[in-house]
Amino acid sequence: RQALNHEAKARIARAVVRQIPDKASLFINIGTTTEAVAQALAGRKNLRIITNNLNVAACLCGNSACEVIVAGGVVRSDHGVIGESTIDFIRQFKVDYGIIGISGIDTDGALLDYDYREVRVAQAIIENSRQVFLVADRSKFSIAPMVKLGNLADIDALFTDAEPPASIVELLAASQTRLFIADDGKTARKPA
Repeated sequence: RQALNHEAKARIARAVVRQIPDKASLFINIGTTTEAVAQALAGRKNLRIITNNLNVAACLCGNSACEVIVAGGVVRSDHGVIGESTIDFIRQFKVDYGIIGISGIDTDGALLDYDYREVRVAQAIIENSRQVFLVADRSKFSIAPMVKLGNLADIDALFTDAEPPASIVELLAASQTRLFIADDGKTARKPA
């Protein structure tokens, strides 16, 4: 999964990082696009990052200017941490930004994933973040897993690498969710 759409994920990550100020607090959850965000954050200063993704923690723990906190729980083979203790841990915090990944976005705006345990952790992240940034490359608009995490209206901004389908753009506009399209590796644009 890390090799799929690698450059698109890197562009998305750079667009997200431009929206995160120094001294911010963040949740970063499971996923290869969220791991790309962690890599893009590696040189930042005075961030406090709480994660249930051991790959994110490993990427950021070398930056002595940032504090990395890892949630406890059951460790999956992809180094994601899930379970009731993970949810309880996440609920102890209120952060500036929650950065979440997703496996699929349905045409009705439903945010979908494969693992209900991972979804429950992501829901706790959404509930305890002042702003929620969803990172999803274009492939997520054609995948329909069966576990519902929430809806596009639950997030503050969607960061992707291509114009979403028209139905998604309409739903984003209706819920006043910002759309950032990282299409050239240098800038993120917000369609009108």
